[in-house]
Amino acid sequence: MARPQPKLAALSVDLDEIPNYFAIHGLPHSPEDRRAHAVYERAVPRFRALLAELSVPCTFFVIGSDLQDERAMSETRLLANAGHELANHTQNHRYDLTRLSRAEMTREVMQGMQSIARAQGRPPAGFRAPGYTITDELFDVLSECHVAYDSSVFPCPAYWAAKTSMIGWISLRGRQSRSVVDTPAMLQAPADPYRVGDPYWRKSDAEGGLIELPIGVTRGARLPYIGTSVMLAGTRANWLTSMMLGRPLINLEMHGLDLLGAGEDDLASLAVHQRDLAVSVELKLNTLRAVVKQLQRSGYRFVTLFEAARHFAS
Repeated sequence: MARPQPKLAALSVDLDEIPNYFAIHGLPHSPEDRRAHAVYERAVPRFRALLAELSVPCTFFVIGSDLQDERAMSETRLLANAGHELANHTQNHRYDLTRLSRAEMTREVMQGMQSIARAQGRPPAGFRAPGYTITDELFDVLSECHVAYDSSVFPCPAYWAAKTSMIGWISLRGRQSRSVVDTPAMLQAPADPYRVGDPYWRKSDAEGGLIELPIGVTRGARLPYIGTSVMLAGTRANWLTSMMLGRPLINLEMHGLDLLGAGEDDLASLAVHQRDLAVSVELKLNTLRAVVKQLQRSGYRFVTLFEAARHFAS
């Protein structure tokens, strides 16, 4: 008789700093703004404390250039020392990464790996593309750089449509978003872990290919199961989580912004464009607590994404 497969859950956090959100919305932003480092100064300590309270691991996707800041480097090392995984979110978080030359893409990936290696003493195993946007050529670069797994594919029709509409709306307002829209063919990709084929949204039966851990979408309608949707759902997040049950890996991807608040962190001007910032930090913390406990009650074991990738590779 075959042994029952474990049910795995993974939390991950993209540590995009505040200037990246101004770039998404085509807004001017000074690097001297006191809020520019709010993710590392406020959100990361909140995540670290909550994860310690819940005794669950997490994977943090780090932007290499942010580690030039002493506070960011210190907080990143605290995460690593606490047993959390550090993974690669490129060196400079270029939203147009897939439109760069192959040499530039390679440089973004490699420099990001090197920056993180300086923080924790070893190169990261995983990668996530800015804006979830990836291509076959970028997958080739990841393979050449000996990346163990990727977690960028987000096969969510609702998210794809909302992102496309947002870019158009921003353009009509006379601004230019830095976001890039992925090919709609990506929406055909498996929602559960798979070995990347050619094109990348198809599963490969060959051994040795890169492991893809897709961003979470619900069963059936493929609604987005990410930090933004969970935090906006608030007390209804249990309903959204119940639609994930049964997946072999529940991959809840979040951002540092998911533990920031407009009032608590002086981000009212950005909250006009990021409505999830209107949700209080206290409610966000309670929502994430409830989600973790719901998944644990349902028999899911929390692992880092690297641990999940090793499981599905075998």
